[in-house]
Amino acid sequence: MGNHVAAPLPFAGRTFEVHYGDKMTALNIYAADGLTMRYEVTAGPFKGATADVRYRAEALGPGLYALSWQEADKGTVVHVDDFEVGHSFSYYTTAALEFVCMTGSLREVKEAAQATR
Repeated sequence: MGNHVAAPLPFAGRTFEVHYGDKMTALNIYAADGLTMRYEVTAGPFKGATADVRYRAEALGPGLYALSWQEADKGTVVHVDDFEVGHSFSYYTTAALEFVCMTGSLREVKEAAQATR
């Protein structure tokens, strides 16, 4: 299950912070390969959680992408991220089959991207 976007992904090789209010803030560190990402939860109940995931990306419109992956514990995540407007929707089914929906902001974090390379 690979990346289904033929053109280079505009977020590949860059780092973005997603902020879902008091539910979660995380860094999504996209590798330049357009296939893998490392996330690091920096605030909220899941603070400290981190993982490297292989995702699938589908272009929905200019700067708008659906990203999906499966966690190591078999939970599933779908993001609909608008990189041009700076908005993120996240849908997460936990391994315990709890469904979590979040909406929030999305912004590039250049200093974090520099630190992780």
